[in-house]
Amino acid sequence: MQKSLAELRELAHYERESIIERRVRGGEDPAQVFADIPDTDEYLVLLLRDDALEDRGLTAEYALARLAEQTQQEGAEELRRTANGIDAKLFRHIARDYPQLSRAVWRLLGDVEEPGSLIEPARRDILG
Repeated sequence: MQKSLAELRELAHYERESIIERRVRGGEDPAQVFADIPDTDEYLVLLLRDDALEDRGLTAEYALARLAEQTQQEGAEELRRTANGIDAKLFRHIARDYPQLSRAVWRLLGDVEEPGSLIEPARRDILG
């Protein structure tokens, strides 16, 4: 049974708050913690993305791509683009399934998309 958006937001809120508390109690500057942590809806989108990755059996592959993109090894840039593409596709599905999260999705898309890539791939050829 799928949870309602209100239930999902509540779960995301509690999880986000526990992360904030753990980091602040660990000695991190509260202002920096709040600057680093996404808001509740953005955090929920990330949780839904993680669930979608798991449902598709892509969790390990995605995590390795994100890890490898941080290195200087050959192909790191390609891995970053691939992982960003996966994020963009899953974020769009989340926005379609939960229209109330569209603003959070668009903010997160701004973090992963290349400039000019918000046009759907099939339409890029038509639009030039």
